[in-house]
Amino acid sequence: MKAGKTETLGTAEADIRRAAGILRAGGTVAFPTETVYGLGADAANGKAVARIFEAKGRPRFNPLIAHVADSAAAQAVALFTPDAERLAAAFWPGPLTLVLPLAPAAAISPLVTAGNASVAVRVPAHPVARRLLSAFGGAVAAPSANPSGRVSPTRAEHVLEGLSGRIDAVVDAGPCPVGVESTIVGLS
Repeated sequence: MKAGKTETLGTAEADIRRAAGILRAGGTVAFPTETVYGLGADAANGKAVARIFEAKGRPRFNPLIAHVADSAAAQAVALFTPDAERLAAAFWPGPLTLVLPLAPAAAISPLVTAGNASVAVRVPAHPVARRLLSAFGGAVAAPSANPSGRVSPTRAEHVLEGLSGRIDAVVDAGPCPVGVESTIVGLS
């Protein structure tokens, strides 16, 4: 997909299916998490992931977070230590990102990890994010949905102020309840 006009979607089931379809087609979709809005693309599709870097003006040496629907999906992309399993059980779904060794068979583009042997993975708690990730059925690479260096967006209108015309769609679910980025714990 190629961005031109950014489509604004709601939270109805048809909108979630539309957003998942855009991701499957290689597009970019901004979506809410409990922390901030993320700019998502299919984490397995290098061309789609490259569109995130292009839209944000983000350097490619800066890794992205792989958002997944649940712990089982996280274990498909990362190797969990006992400490990681305990943290995930205690804090997922929620605003915790774990940096873990990349699973050998993970369907993750090297652009997501910036070529590192580790991957940042998170299971968000926001119900709209969970529905989108479940509908998509895979890992979604998603940094904050703003131009690089700017304040992370907590509302869909903030996303549009910075990225309108550079991304395919934004799912508008109102303000993010937490409003700051997730905590990152490195265990790789």
